Formats: sequence, C-alpha cells, structure tokens
Amino acid sequence: MRRTTLLAALSCAAALAATASPALAADNGGTPTNTGGGTSAQFDPGQITGGGVPDTPDTVDPQPPVDTTPAPQTAHTAVLSHGQAVAPADAPEAVRLAIAAANHIRRKPYVWGGGHGSFTARGYDCSGSVSYVLHAAGVLSFPEVSGALAHWGVQGEGKWITVYANAGHAFMIIAGLRFDTSGAGATGPRWRAEPRWLRGFHRRHPAGL
Repeated sequence: MRRTTLLAALSCAAALAATASPALAADNGGTPTNTGGGTSAQFDPGQITGGGVPDTPDTVDPQPPVDTTPAPQTAHTAVLSHGQAVAPADAPEAVRLAIAAANHIRRKPYVWGGGHGSFTARGYDCSGSVSYVLHAAGVLSFPEVSGALAHWGVQGEGKWITVYANAGHAFMIIAGLRFDTSGAGATGPRWRAEPRWLRGFHRRHPAGL
C-alpha cells in the first residue's frame, strides 16, 4: 500500500460515529466536471472501474454546529418506508434511479476503499457509496474520492440532489433525505433521519438536478 493511501486510511473510518466535520474553505465555483455517464439502460456498476485514493476519515468538529441538515420540504420530498426511500411522484427519472441505487446498497457494510476499484463491492466507504448512486443516476462515469467530489458538478445545492463533500467525508441528500455512511445506528451506507452538521462541506449538485 502506498504511503499516501495508508495516511488516507487513518482519518473515512475514524468518524463513522461522529456527525461533524472540520471547516474548510468556501465552495469553489466552476462548470460541471466529470458529469458524464450512461443512461439507465447503460448502468452496469460491475463494468466500471476507476477512481483515486480513497477518502481520508472524518474528524470531529469540536465547535458548535452552525447549520444542520435541512428539514424535509413538502414538495419534491421522498419518504422512508421500512428503511427504504420512496421517490416522490414528481421525481425525474435520474432521481428515481438514484434512490433505487441507494436502496440497493443501504444495508452494505462500511468498507474503507469500497466502491473505488469497482462499483460492485461487498461494502462501501463514504465517497464510494455516493459515487455508486451518482453513477446509477447517469451523472458520474467512474468513482471519485471525497476531495474530488467537493469540486464535482455545479456549485451549490440542487433541487433534487446535493452532494456534501470535503477532504475527509462525503454524503448526499436526495429528494430531502440524507444518504450517509456515518450517523446514528449501524455504519455503512444508510438513509439517515437525524440532522447532520454541514459546516465545512462543499455543496455540489448535478447540472439540472
């Protein structure tokens, strides 16, 4: 294992029980990057490989929270039923595919580096699970680490999908529901009902979503 990979491994597992992250610089703007990908008919996670060094772990932010996960809105909001998300009736196809993909891996264990060598994995880390979902939605061609996701897509929150990422962690909110590997309960990719601190995360979204 390369030294950089070993160093990275020391900090996506350290904060699986924590829900805060250190503050980073403000979002960078720019045009969408690496937002290509296949359609639903082309989606085959087992055929795609790529990505870089897996994420560094989360660390706990000792400061009080400045803001938290937005409260679900009445419009464009998915609902949880027996642990699975149900897409709202007006959700675009890409959002439905993203929710279906998240449901598909929602009981996988947390595995550092999982989902980076291939979209098909026995478990996923934070950015691996986000990459899996984005790929299923047709907006990401290959897995990305959290630091890359912090500058992926379009700056700011999306109408349907928002990726929150920094150098140490990544998660996403799809149709008002948070999909994250860290939070209350079991580790690994799960729908999380509790709020999360958003301080220090870049907010990015797929163009048009």
